[in-house]
Amino acid sequence: MKEFFQLMRRFVSPYKKYVCWAVVLNILSAVFNVFSFSLLIPILNILFKTNAQEKIYQYMDWEWSVDSLKETAINNFYYYVNQLIDAFGPSTTLLFLGLFLAGMTFLKTACYFGSTAVMVPLRTGIVRDIRTMVYSKVSYLPLGFFSEERKGDIIARMSGDVAEIENSITSSLDMLLKNPILIISYFATLMIISWQLTVFTILVLPTMGWLMGKIGRKLKRQSLEAQEKWGETMSQLEETLGGLRVIKAFTAEEKMISRFNKCSNEYRDATSRVSIRQALAHPMSEFLGTVLIVFVLWFGGSLILGNNSSIDASTFIYYMVILYSIINPLKDFSKASYMIPRGLASMERVDKILKAPNPIVEKANPTHLSALNEEIRFNHISFSYNGQTQVLNDINLRIQKGETIALVGQSGSGKSTLVDLLPRFHDVQEGEILIDGINIKDVSISDLRSLIGYVNQEAILFNDSFYNNITFGVENATKEQVIEAAKIANAHEFIMESEQGYDTNIGDRGCRLSGGQRQRISIARAILKNPAILILDEATSALDTESERLVQEALERLMKTRTTIAIAHRLSTIKNADQIYVLYEGRIVESGKHEELLAKNGYYKRLNDMQAL
Repeated sequence: MKEFFQLMRRFVSPYKKYVCWAVVLNILSAVFNVFSFSLLIPILNILFKTNAQEKIYQYMDWEWSVDSLKETAINNFYYYVNQLIDAFGPSTTLLFLGLFLAGMTFLKTACYFGSTAVMVPLRTGIVRDIRTMVYSKVSYLPLGFFSEERKGDIIARMSGDVAEIENSITSSLDMLLKNPILIISYFATLMIISWQLTVFTILVLPTMGWLMGKIGRKLKRQSLEAQEKWGETMSQLEETLGGLRVIKAFTAEEKMISRFNKCSNEYRDATSRVSIRQALAHPMSEFLGTVLIVFVLWFGGSLILGNNSSIDASTFIYYMVILYSIINPLKDFSKASYMIPRGLASMERVDKILKAPNPIVEKANPTHLSALNEEIRFNHISFSYNGQTQVLNDINLRIQKGETIALVGQSGSGKSTLVDLLPRFHDVQEGEILIDGINIKDVSISDLRSLIGYVNQEAILFNDSFYNNITFGVENATKEQVIEAAKIANAHEFIMESEQGYDTNIGDRGCRLSGGQRQRISIARAILKNPAILILDEATSALDTESERLVQEALERLMKTRTTIAIAHRLSTIKNADQIYVLYEGRIVESGKHEELLAKNGYYKRLNDMQAL
């Protein structure tokens, strides 16, 4: 339970007022419940014509001491009942007592409903907060985190695990607030009625609690296993949706179905074990509760039959009713002992995201940067992923404002990693990157990234309209500015040919567009942002000749007044760059203009000859 209370401290604070109201209403519900059941005693006395009805009671003044309070309360209660019987007769008194019982029950149920209803905003609010926190953390985590995590598993944590927290933990909150109040009030009542019977009951209860705990110990571990299997299932689904074209091309449908079935069966087996163990909670608690009642019935009945009891038969029946009423809160506690470990297992998986360290940290008082005035400098940059093989080794670059430089080299030579260091998608491990002499680690991250525009090899678009994709990340853009950006990117014509123009939805990841069209929308977005620094990551490598020509024209317009870093495999697209750097195994092995590099007859010349061939 320690983990549970730590979890509550993390998430319940904004909802303290709901907790306070729930406590108050639950106390009132418990009080009304106890007093409503107390009316059973005079009703039974009237029905069975016991001695308590015939005995003459005199009104006693209230003395607020522990010893006399119980005696005075019982005496005065019977006094008023006898007064009613004398005035209206037993039958009418029975009706009055019944109506009073109904009124008390109405108040009890109203308070019970109120205590449940007031907890709804708390339960739904906690779940919303957790989901929002996970989404926010995912948005801010560095790219390196996702290279080690499966997308499907992250989606499973945001969907299945958060839903499990809602079903298990937050639904137990009401029980954990209400049941202690009920149990305390019922036990207090039992102690007042007969402390001997209550002591006997308390001696029997620990054994039953130990049995329930023994059954539930393995539940958290089994729940964690089940949620991990759910994450694997979601990963399989995400991979299948992303790779349908390849699956169909290689006629691998049956293979993927077999993989999914295996994963799905493992998830089914894991959830079955959890469900069977949880299903045992109710019948076990029902049986143990009945055993408790039987023991108390035997012990109390023996006292009454032996004429050694301090209570009469009708009071003993009231005692048994209260004792039976305490069974339900205890059963709810046992139910919570099964549900909470499932939710804690899910919270453990969610915390792997929420508590994941983010190495990209902004300084407390960062420097603000609004423009590139002079140069970008990479000084002795070295970098590796997770301390493994070096991806970059002692890179030195100097890029003047307005200059276009190109990075070329084989796949895996470190080109994309190098440009990812500039907007701090990863942080340099050795060396420093300077913009106008200021270390980028000292600059506000939002200011730094607002200076940079990206056009990737794979155009990343969203399931939205042309207009919203072009204006993505740009506040207060006018329609005229959007149209102008689209025209510069050679995108205006095909946008206007669509059914709703700029309001046309382009589908998931722009699936309704060709590769060249997607890339031109991506360029239009970069044009509208109007960045000082432009990064082109193989922006034309996946296009056909005609699309490449249109995209290249748009890129040339975009590059005219900007500092540009272009990564390219097609050397024809960067031969006009001011400076070309050739990377090989994380090092710059050559640099110069296109003609200079050809004259060196080195690595760049070999790349050029292979492409010409």
